[in-house]
Amino acid sequence: MNPFTRGTAAWHLVGLASEFPGIDDDNRIVPRCKAFNIPKTNGAIEPVEDIDLPGELKDQVLVFKYKGKYHAIDHQCPHSSFPLSRGNLFDIEDFGIVLSAGLTCPKHGWSFDIFSGRADRGNYTLKVWEVQLRDSSAPESTDQEVWVRRKQRIG
Repeated sequence: MNPFTRGTAAWHLVGLASEFPGIDDDNRIVPRCKAFNIPKTNGAIEPVEDIDLPGELKDQVLVFKYKGKYHAIDHQCPHSSFPLSRGNLFDIEDFGIVLSAGLTCPKHGWSFDIFSGRADRGNYTLKVWEVQLRDSSAPESTDQEVWVRRKQRIG
């Protein structure tokens, strides 16, 4: 075991890349995203069937593809514990130059940067997960697998 890796650093397979259609035209996340229960302890990963219902969001990750890039974030808004699958994605621009991308929580209107997790107000931070695309382990498959894990803290 690597002494520099935390015990919660496990990678989780969440599906094939082709199972995540891109969110480009209609910036509404649902139904183009998937949510998964990923317990912090070594538990089994489970897909969430109805991601639009508020419920136990604590250990859920929301996975989606926006403008060609795969993202994974906590499903729960850090400010109001609302499901972010109901939110809207948008480009963060300055004088017409796209700097990043954000997600607006529909409950209270706060926005979060989906790369850094920073909120547009307050001291709340959305947890951003790491995403990797790997070659499929299935023979004769050209599709890639999407893997996620909790972002590791430094220090």
